[in-house]
Amino acid sequence: MAASATPLRRSLAIQSRVIGALLMREVLTRYGRHNIGFLWLFLEPMLFTLGITAFWTIARGSLLSGLPIVAFAVTGYSSVLLWRNMPNRCCNAIEPNLSLMYHRHVKVIDIFAARILLEIVGGTTSFVTLMLVFGIIGWMHAPEDVLKVILGWLMLAWFGAALAVLIGALSARSELVEKIWHPMSYLLFPLSGAVFMVDWLPVRAQELVLLLPMVHGVELLREGYFGSTVHAHYDLAYMTFSCLFLTLLGLALERVSSREVIPE
Repeated sequence: MAASATPLRRSLAIQSRVIGALLMREVLTRYGRHNIGFLWLFLEPMLFTLGITAFWTIARGSLLSGLPIVAFAVTGYSSVLLWRNMPNRCCNAIEPNLSLMYHRHVKVIDIFAARILLEIVGGTTSFVTLMLVFGIIGWMHAPEDVLKVILGWLMLAWFGAALAVLIGALSARSELVEKIWHPMSYLLFPLSGAVFMVDWLPVRAQELVLLLPMVHGVELLREGYFGSTVHAHYDLAYMTFSCLFLTLLGLALERVSSREVIPE
Protein backbone atom coordinates (compact mmCIF):
# COMPACT_ATOMS: atom_id res chain seq x y z
CA MET A 1 0.00 0.00 0.00
CA ALA A 2 2.76 2.44 0.99
CA ALA A 3 4.85 1.52 -2.06
CA SER A 4 1.94 2.21 -4.42
CA ALA A 5 1.10 5.46 -2.67
CA THR A 6 4.61 6.87 -3.06
CA PRO A 7 4.57 7.01 -6.90
CA LEU A 8 1.10 8.52 -6.75
CA ARG A 9 2.24 11.27 -4.38
CA ARG A 10 5.30 11.86 -6.54
CA SER A 11 3.12 12.13 -9.65
CA LEU A 12 0.76 14.56 -7.93
CA ALA A 13 3.69 16.67 -6.76
CA ILE A 14 5.11 16.86 -10.29
CA GLN A 15 1.68 17.65 -11.70
CA SER A 16 1.12 20.48 -9.22
CA ARG A 17 4.56 21.97 -9.94
CA VAL A 18 3.93 21.85 -13.68
CA ILE A 19 0.52 23.49 -13.41
CA GLY A 20 1.94 26.10 -10.99
CA ALA A 21 4.72 26.96 -13.42
CA LEU A 22 2.26 27.17 -16.31
CA LEU A 23 0.03 29.43 -14.21
CA MET A 24 2.88 31.86 -13.58
CA ARG A 25 3.87 31.76 -17.24
CA GLU A 26 0.29 32.44 -18.32
CA VAL A 27 -0.06 35.40 -15.95
CA LEU A 28 3.20 36.97 -17.13
CA THR A 29 2.44 36.32 -20.80
CA ARG A 30 -1.09 37.69 -20.62
CA TYR A 31 -0.65 40.62 -18.24
CA GLY A 32 3.10 41.31 -18.19
CA ARG A 33 5.16 42.87 -15.43
CA HIS A 34 4.26 46.52 -16.06
CA ASN A 35 1.53 48.79 -14.67
CA ILE A 36 -0.84 46.75 -12.48
CA GLY A 37 0.17 43.45 -14.11
CA PHE A 38 -1.70 40.40 -12.85
CA LEU A 39 -4.31 42.58 -11.10
CA TRP A 40 -6.00 42.80 -14.49
CA LEU A 41 -6.96 39.17 -13.89
CA PHE A 42 -9.47 40.45 -11.31
CA LEU A 43 -10.13 43.96 -12.63
CA GLU A 44 -11.04 42.92 -16.16
CA PRO A 45 -14.21 40.97 -15.22
CA MET A 46 -14.99 43.55 -12.52
CA LEU A 47 -14.93 46.44 -15.00
CA PHE A 48 -17.13 44.54 -17.43
CA THR A 49 -19.70 43.73 -14.75
CA LEU A 50 -19.60 47.30 -13.43
CA GLY A 51 -20.23 48.66 -16.92
CA ILE A 52 -23.28 46.46 -17.43
CA THR A 53 -24.56 47.30 -13.94
CA ALA A 54 -24.22 51.03 -14.62
CA PHE A 55 -26.05 50.69 -17.95
CA TRP A 56 -28.95 48.79 -16.38
CA THR A 57 -29.15 51.25 -13.50
CA ILE A 58 -29.38 54.18 -15.90
CA ALA A 59 -31.94 52.31 -18.00
CA ARG A 60 -34.08 51.73 -14.89
CA GLY A 61 -33.79 47.97 -15.26
CA SER A 62 -35.14 47.40 -11.75
CA LEU A 63 -38.53 48.63 -12.92
CA LEU A 64 -38.67 45.70 -15.33
CA SER A 65 -37.28 42.95 -13.16
CA GLY A 66 -38.69 43.89 -9.77
CA LEU A 67 -35.35 42.90 -8.28
CA PRO A 68 -32.40 45.01 -7.08
CA ILE A 69 -30.67 45.76 -10.36
CA VAL A 70 -27.11 45.82 -9.00
CA ALA A 71 -27.41 42.38 -7.40
CA PHE A 72 -29.20 41.00 -10.48
CA ALA A 73 -26.49 42.28 -12.81
CA VAL A 74 -23.59 41.11 -10.63
CA THR A 75 -24.97 37.58 -10.20
CA GLY A 76 -25.84 37.32 -13.89
CA TYR A 77 -22.84 38.75 -15.68
CA SER A 78 -20.29 37.35 -13.25
CA SER A 79 -21.66 33.88 -13.94
CA VAL A 80 -21.41 34.41 -17.71
CA LEU A 81 -17.80 35.54 -17.45
CA LEU A 82 -17.03 32.46 -15.35
CA TRP A 83 -18.26 29.76 -17.74
CA ARG A 84 -17.60 31.56 -21.05
CA ASN A 85 -14.02 32.75 -20.48
CA MET A 86 -12.66 29.27 -19.84
CA PRO A 87 -13.54 27.85 -23.29
CA ASN A 88 -12.35 31.10 -24.88
CA ARG A 89 -8.92 30.69 -23.27
CA CYS A 90 -8.60 26.98 -24.04
CA CYS A 91 -9.64 27.33 -27.67
CA ASN A 92 -6.44 27.02 -29.77
CA ALA A 93 -4.36 26.94 -26.58
CA ILE A 94 -2.14 24.08 -27.71
CA GLU A 95 -0.42 25.65 -30.73
CA PRO A 96 1.16 28.63 -28.87
CA ASN A 97 2.53 26.17 -26.28
CA LEU A 98 3.92 23.50 -28.58
CA SER A 99 7.50 24.35 -27.56
CA LEU A 100 6.64 23.37 -23.97
CA MET A 101 5.74 19.86 -25.11
CA TYR A 102 9.44 19.03 -25.34
CA HIS A 103 9.34 18.70 -21.56
CA ARG A 104 8.04 15.22 -20.88
CA HIS A 105 6.12 16.30 -17.78
CA VAL A 106 4.12 18.96 -19.64
CA LYS A 107 0.92 17.56 -21.12
CA VAL A 108 -1.96 19.10 -23.02
CA ILE A 109 -4.25 18.69 -20.03
CA ASP A 110 -1.79 20.74 -17.92
CA ILE A 111 -2.08 23.69 -20.31
CA PHE A 112 -5.87 23.48 -20.16
CA ALA A 113 -5.84 23.12 -16.36
CA ALA A 114 -3.62 26.19 -15.88
CA ARG A 115 -5.84 28.39 -18.05
CA ILE A 116 -9.02 27.06 -16.45
CA LEU A 117 -7.73 27.64 -12.91
CA LEU A 118 -6.63 31.15 -13.84
CA GLU A 119 -10.11 32.04 -15.08
CA ILE A 120 -11.80 30.48 -12.03
CA VAL A 121 -9.57 32.43 -9.65
CA GLY A 122 -10.07 35.69 -11.54
CA GLY A 123 -13.84 35.29 -11.91
CA THR A 124 -14.36 34.20 -8.30
CA THR A 125 -12.22 37.02 -6.90
CA SER A 126 -14.09 39.53 -9.03
CA PHE A 127 -17.49 38.19 -7.94
CA VAL A 128 -16.64 38.13 -4.23
CA THR A 129 -15.00 41.58 -4.36
CA LEU A 130 -18.00 43.14 -6.09
CA MET A 131 -20.39 41.66 -3.54
CA LEU A 132 -18.26 42.90 -0.63
CA VAL A 133 -17.77 46.41 -2.05
CA PHE A 134 -21.41 46.85 -3.04
CA GLY A 135 -22.46 45.38 0.30
CA ILE A 136 -20.34 47.91 2.21
CA ILE A 137 -21.83 50.87 0.33
CA GLY A 138 -25.35 49.48 0.65
CA TRP A 139 -26.06 48.54 -2.97
CA MET A 140 -26.27 44.81 -2.27
CA HIS A 141 -27.41 42.78 0.72
CA ALA A 142 -25.88 39.54 1.95
CA PRO A 143 -27.04 36.31 0.25
CA GLU A 144 -29.95 34.58 1.94
CA ASP A 145 -28.35 31.15 1.50
CA VAL A 146 -24.58 31.29 1.06
CA LEU A 147 -24.29 27.53 0.54
CA LYS A 148 -26.61 27.65 -2.47
CA VAL A 149 -24.65 30.54 -3.92
CA ILE A 150 -21.41 28.56 -3.50
CA LEU A 151 -22.97 25.41 -4.98
CA GLY A 152 -24.35 27.32 -7.96
CA TRP A 153 -20.96 28.96 -8.55
CA LEU A 154 -19.12 25.62 -8.32
CA MET A 155 -21.54 24.00 -10.76
CA LEU A 156 -21.03 26.85 -13.22
CA ALA A 157 -17.25 26.50 -12.81
CA TRP A 158 -17.51 22.75 -13.47
CA PHE A 159 -19.62 23.37 -16.58
CA GLY A 160 -17.16 25.98 -17.86
CA ALA A 161 -14.15 23.74 -17.18
CA ALA A 162 -15.72 20.73 -18.91
CA LEU A 163 -16.73 22.84 -21.89
CA ALA A 164 -13.24 24.38 -22.00
CA VAL A 165 -11.51 20.99 -22.23
CA LEU A 166 -13.95 19.91 -24.94
CA ILE A 167 -13.53 23.08 -27.02
CA GLY A 168 -9.77 23.07 -26.48
CA ALA A 169 -9.44 19.46 -27.65
CA LEU A 170 -11.68 20.01 -30.68
CA SER A 171 -9.84 23.19 -31.68
CA ALA A 172 -6.60 21.19 -31.84
CA ARG A 173 -8.16 19.06 -34.57
CA SER A 174 -9.78 21.77 -36.69
CA GLU A 175 -9.52 25.55 -37.09
CA LEU A 176 -13.26 25.67 -37.77
CA VAL A 177 -13.95 25.11 -34.07
CA GLU A 178 -12.67 28.59 -33.15
CA LYS A 179 -14.69 30.18 -35.96
CA ILE A 180 -17.84 28.40 -34.79
CA TRP A 181 -17.34 28.68 -31.02
CA HIS A 182 -16.86 32.44 -30.73
CA PRO A 183 -20.13 33.45 -32.47
CA MET A 184 -21.89 30.60 -30.64
CA SER A 185 -20.66 31.95 -27.29
CA TYR A 186 -22.21 35.33 -28.12
CA LEU A 187 -25.49 33.64 -29.05
CA LEU A 188 -25.49 31.64 -25.82
CA PHE A 189 -24.91 34.79 -23.74
CA PRO A 190 -28.50 36.12 -23.83
CA LEU A 191 -29.87 32.59 -23.39
CA SER A 192 -27.71 31.71 -20.38
CA GLY A 193 -30.00 33.21 -17.75
CA ALA A 194 -27.85 36.27 -17.12
CA VAL A 195 -30.49 38.80 -18.23
CA PHE A 196 -33.69 37.03 -17.15
CA MET A 197 -35.23 34.65 -14.67
CA VAL A 198 -36.73 31.51 -16.17
CA ASP A 199 -39.99 32.19 -14.35
CA TRP A 200 -40.51 35.35 -16.43
CA LEU A 201 -40.72 33.32 -19.66
CA PRO A 202 -43.68 31.49 -21.21
CA VAL A 203 -43.91 27.80 -20.34
CA ARG A 204 -42.70 26.62 -23.75
CA ALA A 205 -39.74 29.02 -23.64
CA GLN A 206 -38.91 27.77 -20.13
CA GLU A 207 -38.72 24.18 -21.39
CA LEU A 208 -36.37 25.17 -24.21
CA VAL A 209 -34.04 27.41 -22.21
CA LEU A 210 -33.71 24.82 -19.44
CA LEU A 211 -32.05 22.50 -21.95
CA LEU A 212 -28.95 24.67 -21.47
CA PRO A 213 -27.04 23.40 -18.41
CA MET A 214 -25.66 26.80 -17.37
CA VAL A 215 -29.19 28.17 -16.87
CA HIS A 216 -29.71 25.75 -13.99
CA GLY A 217 -26.54 26.99 -12.31
CA VAL A 218 -27.55 30.65 -12.62
CA GLU A 219 -31.04 29.92 -11.29
CA LEU A 220 -29.58 28.04 -8.31
CA LEU A 221 -27.14 30.87 -7.61
CA ARG A 222 -29.88 33.49 -7.74
CA GLU A 223 -32.16 31.44 -5.52
CA GLY A 224 -29.34 31.32 -3.01
CA TYR A 225 -28.87 35.07 -3.22
CA PHE A 226 -32.46 36.36 -3.45
CA GLY A 227 -34.13 33.51 -1.57
CA SER A 228 -37.92 33.61 -1.43
CA THR A 229 -38.01 36.79 -3.55
CA VAL A 230 -37.63 34.70 -6.71
CA HIS A 231 -39.12 31.48 -8.03
CA ALA A 232 -36.15 29.60 -9.46
CA HIS A 233 -36.35 26.74 -11.94
CA TYR A 234 -33.46 24.29 -11.94
CA ASP A 235 -32.68 20.59 -11.95
CA LEU A 236 -29.39 19.90 -10.20
CA ALA A 237 -29.35 16.26 -11.34
CA TYR A 238 -29.71 17.33 -14.99
CA MET A 239 -26.87 19.84 -14.70
CA THR A 240 -24.66 17.28 -12.92
CA PHE A 241 -25.26 14.71 -15.63
CA SER A 242 -24.59 17.29 -18.35
CA CYS A 243 -21.33 18.40 -16.73
CA LEU A 244 -20.25 14.80 -16.23
CA PHE A 245 -20.98 13.96 -19.86
CA LEU A 246 -19.06 17.01 -21.11
CA THR A 247 -16.17 16.19 -18.78
CA LEU A 248 -15.83 12.58 -19.97
CA LEU A 249 -16.21 13.57 -23.62
CA GLY A 250 -13.71 16.41 -23.27
CA LEU A 251 -11.13 14.22 -21.51
CA ALA A 252 -11.52 11.48 -24.13
CA LEU A 253 -10.97 13.96 -26.98
CA GLU A 254 -8.07 15.56 -25.11
CA ARG A 255 -6.46 12.15 -24.82
CA VAL A 256 -6.74 11.64 -28.57
CA SER A 257 -5.49 15.15 -29.36
CA SER A 258 -2.49 14.83 -27.02
CA ARG A 259 -1.27 11.78 -28.96
CA GLU A 260 -1.29 13.81 -32.18
CA VAL A 261 0.60 16.81 -30.80
CA ILE A 262 4.04 17.27 -32.36
CA PRO A 263 6.32 19.65 -30.39
CA GLU A 264 7.99 22.41 -32.41
